[in-house]
Amino acid sequence: MNDLVTLGQRIRHYRNEAGLTLDQLGAAVGMAGSQLSLMENGKREPRITLLGSIATTLGVEVADLLNSAPPNARAGLEIELERAQRGAVYGALGLPQLRPGRTMSDETLAALVGMHRELARRAKEAIATPEEARRANTDLRLGMRKRNNYLPEIEQLAQDVLKRVGHTTGALTHRSVSRMAQDLGFELVHVNDLPHSARSVTDLENGRIYLPPASIPGGHGLRSMALQAIAHRLLKHSEPSSYAEFLRQRLEINYFAAACLMPLQQSVDFLHAAKADRNIAVEDFRDAFGVTHEAAALRFTNLATEHLDMTVHFLRVGDDGAVYKAYENDGMRLPVDVTGSVEGQLVCRYWSARMAFSRTNRTTEFYQYTDTPEGTFWESTQTGTTNAEEFSITVGVPFNDAKWFRGRETTNRMQSQCPDVSCCRRPSAELTERWHGKAWSSAKLHAHILSPLPSGTFPGVDDQELYQFLDAHSASA
Repeated sequence: MNDLVTLGQRIRHYRNEAGLTLDQLGAAVGMAGSQLSLMENGKREPRITLLGSIATTLGVEVADLLNSAPPNARAGLEIELERAQRGAVYGALGLPQLRPGRTMSDETLAALVGMHRELARRAKEAIATPEEARRANTDLRLGMRKRNNYLPEIEQLAQDVLKRVGHTTGALTHRSVSRMAQDLGFELVHVNDLPHSARSVTDLENGRIYLPPASIPGGHGLRSMALQAIAHRLLKHSEPSSYAEFLRQRLEINYFAAACLMPLQQSVDFLHAAKADRNIAVEDFRDAFGVTHEAAALRFTNLATEHLDMTVHFLRVGDDGAVYKAYENDGMRLPVDVTGSVEGQLVCRYWSARMAFSRTNRTTEFYQYTDTPEGTFWESTQTGTTNAEEFSITVGVPFNDAKWFRGRETTNRMQSQCPDVSCCRRPSAELTERWHGKAWSSAKLHAHILSPLPSGTFPGVDDQELYQFLDAHSASA
Protein backbone atom coordinates (compact mmCIF):
# COMPACT_ATOMS: atom_id res chain seq x y z
CA MET A 1 0.00 0.00 0.00
CA ASN A 2 2.88 2.38 0.80
CA ASP A 3 4.35 1.81 -2.70
CA LEU A 4 0.97 2.61 -4.27
CA VAL A 5 0.88 5.93 -2.41
CA THR A 6 4.28 6.89 -3.81
CA LEU A 7 3.33 5.67 -7.29
CA GLY A 8 0.17 7.77 -7.20
CA GLN A 9 2.12 10.84 -6.15
CA ARG A 10 4.59 10.37 -9.01
CA ILE A 11 1.78 9.98 -11.58
CA ARG A 12 0.16 13.17 -10.27
CA HIS A 13 3.51 15.00 -10.34
CA TYR A 14 4.25 14.13 -13.98
CA ARG A 15 0.62 14.77 -15.00
CA ASN A 16 0.79 18.28 -13.54
CA GLU A 17 4.14 18.86 -15.26
CA ALA A 18 2.53 17.84 -18.55
CA GLY A 19 -0.34 20.28 -17.93
CA LEU A 20 -3.05 17.61 -18.16
CA THR A 21 -6.23 17.23 -16.13
CA LEU A 22 -7.37 13.86 -14.80
CA ASP A 23 -10.01 13.63 -17.51
CA GLN A 24 -7.55 14.52 -20.27
CA LEU A 25 -5.03 11.89 -19.15
CA GLY A 26 -7.84 9.37 -18.64
CA ALA A 27 -9.15 9.95 -22.16
CA ALA A 28 -5.65 9.46 -23.59
CA VAL A 29 -5.14 6.09 -21.88
CA GLY A 30 -8.74 4.88 -22.15
CA MET A 31 -10.05 5.14 -18.59
CA ALA A 32 -12.33 7.44 -16.60
CA GLY A 33 -10.75 10.36 -14.78
CA SER A 34 -12.39 9.19 -11.52
CA GLN A 35 -10.58 5.85 -11.78
CA LEU A 36 -7.32 7.62 -12.46
CA SER A 37 -7.94 9.72 -9.33
CA LEU A 38 -8.18 6.56 -7.23
CA MET A 39 -4.84 5.51 -8.67
CA GLU A 40 -3.21 8.82 -7.83
CA ASN A 41 -4.53 8.57 -4.26
CA GLY A 42 -2.90 5.17 -3.80
CA LYS A 43 -6.21 3.29 -3.64
CA ARG A 44 -5.96 1.35 -6.88
CA GLU A 45 -3.12 -0.64 -8.38
CA PRO A 46 -2.66 -0.12 -12.17
CA ARG A 47 -1.77 -2.90 -14.57
CA ILE A 48 1.70 -2.71 -16.07
CA THR A 49 0.24 -2.15 -19.55
CA LEU A 50 -1.72 0.84 -18.25
CA LEU A 51 1.42 2.21 -16.61
CA GLY A 52 3.13 1.98 -19.98
CA SER A 53 0.35 4.00 -21.62
CA ILE A 54 0.44 6.62 -18.85
CA ALA A 55 4.23 6.93 -19.08
CA THR A 56 4.09 7.33 -22.89
CA THR A 57 1.36 9.98 -22.65
CA LEU A 58 3.32 11.92 -20.00
CA GLY A 59 6.60 11.63 -21.89
CA VAL A 60 8.47 9.67 -19.19
CA GLU A 61 9.73 6.12 -18.66
CA VAL A 62 7.82 3.51 -16.64
CA ALA A 63 10.87 3.41 -14.35
CA ASP A 64 10.27 7.09 -13.55
CA LEU A 65 6.78 6.24 -12.31
CA LEU A 66 7.97 3.22 -10.27
CA ASN A 67 10.80 5.10 -8.55
CA SER A 68 10.37 4.69 -4.76
CA ALA A 69 11.42 8.28 -3.98
CA PRO A 70 8.82 11.05 -3.62
CA PRO A 71 8.90 13.36 -6.67
CA ASN A 72 9.41 16.47 -4.48
CA ALA A 73 9.42 17.65 -0.86
CA ARG A 74 5.71 18.47 -0.83
CA ALA A 75 4.84 15.03 -2.15
CA GLY A 76 7.10 13.49 0.49
CA LEU A 77 5.12 15.20 3.24
CA GLU A 78 1.81 14.14 1.71
CA ILE A 79 3.00 10.54 1.49
CA GLU A 80 4.16 10.58 5.10
CA LEU A 81 0.85 12.05 6.24
CA GLU A 82 -1.09 9.42 4.29
CA ARG A 83 0.92 6.60 5.84
CA ALA A 84 0.63 8.03 9.35
CA GLN A 85 -3.15 8.36 9.08
CA ARG A 86 -3.42 4.74 8.02
CA GLY A 87 -1.32 3.58 10.98
CA ALA A 88 -2.51 2.03 14.23
CA VAL A 89 -1.47 5.00 16.40
CA TYR A 90 -3.71 7.48 14.55
CA GLY A 91 -6.45 4.90 14.05
CA ALA A 92 -6.72 4.39 17.81
CA LEU A 93 -7.67 8.07 18.19
CA GLY A 94 -10.89 7.57 16.22
CA LEU A 95 -10.37 10.76 14.18
CA PRO A 96 -11.19 11.21 10.47
CA GLN A 97 -8.45 11.17 7.87
CA LEU A 98 -7.47 14.55 6.48
CA ARG A 99 -6.60 14.99 2.81
CA PRO A 100 -3.96 17.66 2.03
CA GLY A 101 -5.61 19.57 -0.82
CA ARG A 102 -3.97 22.18 -3.00
CA THR A 103 -5.13 24.97 -0.70
CA MET A 104 -3.26 23.49 2.29
CA SER A 105 0.01 25.37 2.73
CA ASP A 106 3.34 23.61 3.03
CA GLU A 107 3.70 24.98 6.57
CA THR A 108 0.38 23.47 7.65
CA LEU A 109 1.26 20.15 6.07
CA ALA A 110 4.67 20.14 7.75
CA ALA A 111 3.04 20.88 11.13
CA LEU A 112 0.59 17.98 10.71
CA VAL A 113 3.37 15.59 9.78
CA GLY A 114 5.42 16.82 12.74
CA MET A 115 2.56 16.06 15.14
CA HIS A 116 2.21 12.56 13.69
CA ARG A 117 5.94 11.98 14.17
CA GLU A 118 5.66 13.02 17.81
CA LEU A 119 2.61 10.78 18.30
CA ALA A 120 4.57 7.86 16.90
CA ARG A 121 7.61 8.66 19.06
CA ARG A 122 5.58 8.83 22.25
CA ALA A 123 3.67 5.67 21.43
CA LYS A 124 6.91 3.83 20.82
CA GLU A 125 8.49 4.98 24.08
CA ALA A 126 5.32 4.36 26.10
CA ILE A 127 5.26 0.73 25.01
CA ALA A 128 8.31 0.26 27.21
CA THR A 129 9.67 -2.86 25.62
CA PRO A 130 12.27 -4.72 27.67
CA GLU A 131 15.03 -3.35 25.41
CA GLU A 132 13.89 0.25 25.95
CA ALA A 133 13.47 -0.32 29.67
CA ARG A 134 16.95 -1.77 30.02
CA ARG A 135 18.50 1.06 28.01
CA ALA A 136 16.76 3.72 30.10
CA ASN A 137 17.65 1.90 33.33
CA THR A 138 21.30 1.74 32.31
CA ASP A 139 21.44 5.47 31.54
CA LEU A 140 19.82 6.27 34.88
CA ARG A 141 22.15 3.95 36.83
CA LEU A 142 25.26 5.45 35.24
CA GLY A 143 23.95 8.94 35.88
CA MET A 144 23.35 8.19 39.56
CA ARG A 145 26.81 6.64 39.81
CA LYS A 146 28.30 10.00 38.79
CA ARG A 147 26.32 11.60 41.62
CA ASN A 148 27.30 8.90 44.16
CA ASN A 149 23.60 7.98 44.31
CA TYR A 150 23.00 11.22 46.20
CA LEU A 151 20.39 13.89 45.40
CA PRO A 152 20.94 16.88 47.73
CA GLU A 153 17.97 18.82 46.37
CA ILE A 154 15.58 16.03 47.36
CA GLU A 155 17.33 15.64 50.72
CA GLN A 156 16.61 19.31 51.37
CA LEU A 157 12.99 18.99 50.24
CA ALA A 158 12.43 16.06 52.60
CA GLN A 159 13.98 17.98 55.51
CA ASP A 160 11.73 20.97 54.83
CA VAL A 161 8.58 18.83 54.70
CA LEU A 162 9.48 16.93 57.87
CA LYS A 163 10.11 20.21 59.67
CA ARG A 164 6.69 21.56 58.65
CA VAL A 165 4.90 18.58 60.19
CA GLY A 166 7.04 18.72 63.34
CA HIS A 167 8.88 15.42 62.92
CA THR A 168 12.22 15.39 64.73
CA THR A 169 13.22 11.92 65.89
CA GLY A 170 12.09 8.31 65.76
CA ALA A 171 10.18 6.42 63.10
CA LEU A 172 7.94 8.55 60.90
CA THR A 173 4.31 8.00 61.90
CA HIS A 174 1.27 7.53 59.70
CA ARG A 175 -0.15 10.68 61.29
CA SER A 176 2.83 12.75 60.10
CA VAL A 177 2.47 11.37 56.59
CA SER A 178 -1.23 12.26 56.63
CA ARG A 179 -0.35 15.81 57.67
CA MET A 180 2.06 16.09 54.75
CA ALA A 181 -0.78 15.15 52.42
CA GLN A 182 -3.15 17.60 54.10
CA ASP A 183 -0.65 20.43 53.63
CA LEU A 184 -0.92 19.75 49.88
CA GLY A 185 -4.72 19.62 50.01
CA PHE A 186 -5.01 15.82 49.85
CA GLU A 187 -6.69 13.19 51.98
CA LEU A 188 -5.30 9.65 52.31
CA VAL A 189 -8.02 7.10 51.57
CA HIS A 190 -7.54 3.34 51.96
CA VAL A 191 -9.54 1.15 49.57
CA ASN A 192 -9.54 -2.53 48.63
CA ASP A 193 -10.31 -2.14 44.92
CA LEU A 194 -7.28 -0.31 43.53
CA PRO A 195 -6.54 -1.07 39.87
CA HIS A 196 -4.41 -4.20 39.91
CA SER A 197 -1.69 -2.40 37.94
CA ALA A 198 -1.44 0.59 40.34
CA ARG A 199 0.30 0.93 43.72
CA SER A 200 -1.62 4.12 44.46
CA VAL A 201 -3.95 6.54 42.66
CA THR A 202 -4.12 10.30 43.12
CA ASP A 203 -7.42 12.03 42.33
CA LEU A 204 -6.28 15.56 41.47
CA GLU A 205 -9.81 16.85 41.05
CA ASN A 206 -11.15 15.73 44.44
CA GLY A 207 -7.92 15.86 46.45
CA ARG A 208 -7.62 12.19 47.35
CA ILE A 209 -4.72 9.75 47.43
CA TYR A 210 -6.00 6.18 47.30
CA LEU A 211 -3.89 3.48 48.97
CA PRO A 212 -4.39 -0.24 49.63
CA PRO A 213 -5.78 -1.30 53.03
CA ALA A 214 -2.97 -3.68 53.99
CA SER A 215 0.78 -3.39 54.33
CA ILE A 216 3.88 -5.31 55.23
CA PRO A 217 4.73 -5.53 58.96
CA GLY A 218 5.81 -2.23 60.43
CA GLY A 219 3.72 -0.07 58.14
CA HIS A 220 6.64 0.86 55.90
CA GLY A 221 4.74 -0.09 52.75
CA LEU A 222 1.78 2.23 53.25
CA ARG A 223 3.90 5.12 54.48
CA SER A 224 6.27 4.73 51.55
CA MET A 225 3.47 4.55 48.96
CA ALA A 226 1.81 7.63 50.42
CA LEU A 227 5.11 9.53 50.45
CA GLN A 228 5.78 8.57 46.83
CA ALA A 229 2.38 9.93 45.79
CA ILE A 230 3.02 13.12 47.77
CA ALA A 231 6.44 13.46 46.13
CA HIS A 232 4.91 13.67 42.66
CA ARG A 233 3.09 16.81 43.76
CA LEU A 234 6.00 18.35 45.66
CA LEU A 235 8.39 17.75 42.75
CA LYS A 236 5.81 19.14 40.31
CA HIS A 237 5.98 16.11 38.05
CA SER A 238 3.93 16.15 34.87
CA GLU A 239 2.79 13.18 32.83
CA PRO A 240 5.98 11.43 31.62
CA SER A 241 6.66 12.04 27.93
CA SER A 242 9.10 9.13 27.68
CA TYR A 243 9.94 5.92 29.48
CA ALA A 244 13.24 7.44 30.59
CA GLU A 245 11.35 10.32 32.22
CA PHE A 246 9.01 7.84 33.90
CA LEU A 247 12.00 6.02 35.40
CA ARG A 248 13.57 9.29 36.55
CA GLN A 249 10.33 10.31 38.25
CA ARG A 250 10.07 6.92 39.95
CA LEU A 251 13.64 7.20 41.23
CA GLU A 252 12.94 10.68 42.60
CA ILE A 253 9.77 9.70 44.46
CA ASN A 254 11.45 6.61 45.91
CA TYR A 255 14.37 8.76 47.02
CA PHE A 256 12.03 11.29 48.65
CA ALA A 257 10.14 8.55 50.49
CA ALA A 258 13.39 7.09 51.80
CA ALA A 259 14.67 10.53 52.83
CA CYS A 260 11.49 11.05 54.87
CA LEU A 261 11.43 7.59 56.45
CA MET A 262 15.17 7.78 57.18
CA PRO A 263 15.84 11.53 57.54
CA LEU A 264 19.26 12.83 56.57
CA GLN A 265 20.55 14.14 59.88
CA GLN A 266 19.18 11.29 61.98
CA SER A 267 20.54 8.73 59.52
CA VAL A 268 23.98 10.31 59.26
CA ASP A 269 24.24 10.65 63.05
CA PHE A 270 23.23 7.00 63.48
CA LEU A 271 25.72 5.78 60.86
CA HIS A 272 28.56 7.98 62.15
CA ALA A 273 28.05 6.54 65.64
CA ALA A 274 28.05 3.02 64.22
CA LYS A 275 31.22 3.76 62.24
CA ALA A 276 32.94 5.15 65.34
CA ASP A 277 32.14 1.85 67.08
CA ARG A 278 33.24 -0.10 63.99
CA ASN A 279 29.80 -1.67 64.05
CA ILE A 280 27.89 -0.56 60.95
CA ALA A 281 25.09 -3.02 60.18
CA VAL A 282 22.23 -2.61 57.70
CA GLU A 283 19.98 -4.61 60.03
CA ASP A 284 20.50 -2.05 62.83
CA PHE A 285 19.86 0.82 60.43
CA ARG A 286 16.69 -0.96 59.30
CA ASP A 287 15.39 -1.53 62.83
CA ALA A 288 16.18 2.01 63.99
CA PHE A 289 13.77 3.50 61.46
CA GLY A 290 11.20 0.72 61.09
CA VAL A 291 11.72 0.09 57.37
CA THR A 292 12.45 -2.92 55.18
CA HIS A 293 15.93 -4.33 54.81
CA GLU A 294 16.02 -3.35 51.14
CA ALA A 295 14.96 0.23 51.90
CA ALA A 296 17.67 0.55 54.55
CA ALA A 297 20.31 -0.91 52.22
CA LEU A 298 19.40 1.46 49.40
CA ARG A 299 19.35 4.42 51.77
CA PHE A 300 22.81 3.44 52.96
CA THR A 301 24.07 3.73 49.38
CA ASN A 302 22.68 7.28 49.26
CA LEU A 303 24.71 8.33 52.26
CA ALA A 304 27.84 6.16 52.28
CA THR A 305 30.00 8.13 49.85
CA GLU A 306 28.85 11.67 50.61
CA HIS A 307 28.72 11.36 54.41
CA LEU A 308 30.79 8.31 55.46
CA ASP A 309 33.63 8.68 52.95
CA MET A 310 33.35 5.17 51.56
CA THR A 311 32.35 3.65 48.22
CA VAL A 312 29.80 0.88 48.10
CA HIS A 313 27.80 -1.57 45.98
CA PHE A 314 24.25 -2.87 46.28
CA LEU A 315 22.49 -5.88 44.75
CA ARG A 316 18.99 -7.32 44.80
CA VAL A 317 19.23 -10.79 43.29
CA GLY A 318 16.64 -13.52 42.70
CA ASP A 319 17.17 -17.08 43.85
CA ASP A 320 18.16 -17.98 40.29
CA GLY A 321 21.01 -15.47 40.44
CA ALA A 322 19.37 -12.83 38.20
CA VAL A 323 19.90 -9.18 39.08
CA TYR A 324 16.80 -7.10 39.81
CA LYS A 325 18.52 -3.94 41.04
CA ALA A 326 22.15 -2.95 41.25
CA TYR A 327 24.37 0.01 42.05
CA GLU A 328 28.11 0.43 42.51
CA ASN A 329 30.73 3.12 42.73
CA ASP A 330 33.41 0.99 44.42
CA GLY A 331 34.77 -0.81 41.37
CA MET A 332 32.85 -4.07 41.84
CA ARG A 333 32.40 -5.37 38.29
CA LEU A 334 28.67 -5.86 37.83
CA PRO A 335 27.50 -8.42 35.24
CA VAL A 336 26.25 -6.54 32.16
CA ASP A 337 25.08 -7.38 28.66
CA VAL A 338 26.51 -5.87 25.48
CA THR A 339 24.43 -2.71 26.00
CA GLY A 340 25.73 -2.18 29.55
CA SER A 341 22.45 -3.25 31.16
CA VAL A 342 22.64 -5.22 34.40
CA GLU A 343 18.96 -6.14 34.89
CA GLY A 344 18.38 -9.86 34.34
CA GLN A 345 22.09 -10.70 34.22
CA LEU A 346 23.42 -13.54 36.40
CA VAL A 347 25.84 -12.78 39.22
CA CYS A 348 28.73 -15.12 39.97
CA ARG A 349 27.79 -18.24 41.93
CA TYR A 350 30.57 -17.44 44.42
CA TRP A 351 29.38 -13.94 45.31
CA SER A 352 27.71 -13.44 48.66
CA ALA A 353 24.43 -12.58 46.90
CA ARG A 354 24.14 -16.22 45.79
CA MET A 355 26.13 -18.03 48.46
CA ALA A 356 23.64 -16.78 51.07
CA PHE A 357 20.94 -19.01 49.58
CA SER A 358 22.96 -22.11 50.45
CA ARG A 359 22.75 -21.49 54.20
CA THR A 360 20.48 -23.57 56.43
CA ASN A 361 19.84 -20.67 58.83
CA ARG A 362 18.84 -17.56 56.90
CA THR A 363 17.46 -15.45 59.75
CA THR A 364 20.74 -13.59 60.28
CA GLU A 365 23.11 -11.67 58.06
CA PHE A 366 25.55 -13.62 55.91
CA TYR A 367 29.05 -12.14 55.68
CA GLN A 368 31.73 -12.97 53.13
CA TYR A 369 34.96 -11.74 51.58
CA THR A 370 35.10 -12.20 47.83
CA ASP A 371 38.32 -12.04 45.85
CA THR A 372 37.67 -10.76 42.32
CA PRO A 373 39.84 -9.57 39.41
CA GLU A 374 39.00 -6.02 40.55
CA GLY A 375 40.08 -6.62 44.14
CA THR A 376 38.68 -8.05 47.36
CA PHE A 377 35.27 -6.95 48.62
CA TRP A 378 33.50 -7.55 51.92
CA GLU A 379 29.76 -8.17 51.63
CA SER A 380 26.75 -8.47 53.92
CA THR A 381 23.70 -10.31 52.57
CA GLN A 382 20.18 -10.87 53.90
CA THR A 383 17.69 -13.18 52.18
CA GLY A 384 13.94 -12.67 51.96
CA THR A 385 10.86 -14.18 50.35
CA THR A 386 8.04 -12.91 48.16
CA ASN A 387 4.96 -14.80 46.99
CA ALA A 388 6.86 -15.72 43.82
CA GLU A 389 10.42 -16.45 44.90
CA GLU A 390 13.29 -15.86 47.27
CA PHE A 391 15.68 -12.95 46.90
CA SER A 392 18.80 -11.55 48.51
CA ILE A 393 19.82 -8.01 49.43
CA THR A 394 23.56 -7.32 49.48
CA VAL A 395 25.61 -4.33 50.54
CA GLY A 396 29.36 -4.50 49.97
CA VAL A 397 32.48 -2.37 50.25
CA PRO A 398 36.16 -2.69 49.27
CA PHE A 399 38.35 -4.71 51.65
CA ASN A 400 39.88 -1.66 53.34
CA ASP A 401 36.45 -0.41 54.46
CA ALA A 402 35.37 -3.74 55.99
CA LYS A 403 36.90 -2.58 59.29
CA TRP A 404 33.90 -0.33 59.88
CA PHE A 405 31.31 -3.11 59.69
CA ARG A 406 29.92 -5.79 61.93
CA GLY A 407 30.80 -9.18 60.46
CA ARG A 408 34.29 -8.19 59.32
CA GLU A 409 35.73 -11.07 61.32
CA THR A 410 34.03 -13.65 59.13
CA THR A 411 36.14 -16.50 57.83
CA ASN A 412 33.90 -16.98 54.78
CA ARG A 413 35.98 -16.26 51.71
CA MET A 414 35.42 -17.13 48.06
CA GLN A 415 37.25 -16.49 44.83
CA SER A 416 35.51 -15.26 41.68
CA GLN A 417 36.98 -14.93 38.21
CA CYS A 418 33.76 -13.78 36.52
CA PRO A 419 33.13 -12.69 33.81
CA ASP A 420 35.55 -15.46 32.80
CA VAL A 421 33.15 -18.28 31.85
CA SER A 422 35.52 -20.84 33.37
CA CYS A 423 34.73 -19.40 36.81
CA CYS A 424 31.25 -20.74 37.44
CA ARG A 425 29.29 -20.96 34.20
CA ARG A 426 31.08 -23.75 32.37
CA PRO A 427 30.64 -27.26 33.80
CA SER A 428 33.72 -29.28 34.57
CA ALA A 429 35.21 -31.52 31.90
CA GLU A 430 34.14 -34.56 33.92
CA LEU A 431 30.50 -33.45 34.10
CA THR A 432 30.46 -32.43 30.47
CA GLU A 433 31.80 -35.80 29.37
CA ARG A 434 29.28 -37.58 31.62
CA TRP A 435 26.14 -35.76 30.49
CA HIS A 436 26.68 -34.01 27.15
CA GLY A 437 24.05 -35.23 24.69
CA LYS A 438 22.27 -37.27 27.36
CA ALA A 439 19.98 -34.63 28.86
CA TRP A 440 17.17 -32.30 27.83
CA SER A 441 15.55 -29.48 29.79
CA SER A 442 12.98 -26.71 29.34
CA ALA A 443 13.92 -23.23 30.51
CA LYS A 444 11.91 -21.32 33.10
CA LEU A 445 11.56 -17.75 31.88
CA HIS A 446 10.70 -14.62 33.84
CA ALA A 447 7.65 -13.29 32.02
CA HIS A 448 8.35 -9.72 33.18
CA ILE A 449 11.73 -9.74 31.43
CA LEU A 450 10.16 -10.50 28.04
CA SER A 451 6.78 -8.78 28.25
CA PRO A 452 6.25 -5.06 27.58
CA LEU A 453 4.42 -2.95 30.10
CA PRO A 454 0.88 -1.77 29.30
CA SER A 455 1.20 1.36 27.16
CA GLY A 456 -0.94 3.78 29.15
CA THR A 457 -0.37 7.39 30.17
CA PHE A 458 1.82 6.04 32.97
CA PRO A 459 3.87 3.01 31.87
CA GLY A 460 2.58 -0.15 33.51
CA VAL A 461 -0.82 1.29 34.47
CA ASP A 462 -3.99 0.37 32.55
CA ASP A 463 -5.74 3.66 31.67
CA GLN A 464 -9.19 2.13 31.39
CA GLU A 465 -8.91 0.44 34.76
CA LEU A 466 -7.53 3.64 36.30
CA TYR A 467 -10.28 5.91 35.00
CA GLN A 468 -13.04 3.45 35.88
CA PHE A 469 -11.70 3.32 39.44
CA LEU A 470 -11.64 7.12 39.72
CA ASP A 471 -15.14 7.40 38.28
CA ALA A 472 -16.48 4.87 40.76
CA HIS A 473 -14.97 6.67 43.76
CA SER A 474 -15.56 10.26 42.68
CA ALA A 475 -19.23 10.01 43.58
CA SER A 476 -18.31 9.68 47.26
CA ALA A 477 -15.74 12.49 47.17
